[in-house]
Amino acid sequence: MDYIILSVTILAIGIVGLVTKHDLIKMLIAIEMITAAATMNFVVFGSLMHDSMGQAFSILALSVDACVTAVALALAISIYKQLNIRDVRDLSDMNEEPSEQEECQTVEEN
Repeated sequence: MDYIILSVTILAIGIVGLVTKHDLIKMLIAIEMITAAATMNFVVFGSLMHDSMGQAFSILALSVDACVTAVALALAISIYKQLNIRDVRDLSDMNEEPSEQEECQTVEEN
């Protein structure tokens, strides 16, 4: 029962971190905490049911999670190097359509 409480606590910390932080790396760490809590649940419930499938699935989940983390970290570093952006809100601002006034200014500059 103690491990389930620990898993729920780690899950709650990860969710709070994901909702409150806007830095790419901090959000990635929060996602890792959420997946670690889920993997811990696989092991705990597998041992409570005296079944080894929980451990086997946790090994699979950890290996897939490591690959996803490597790709996400590479994307975060690439975004930071090329655009010098660490804040997710700045990335969402880049997706907006430019206004007509901004388009006229770019045409006049050329």
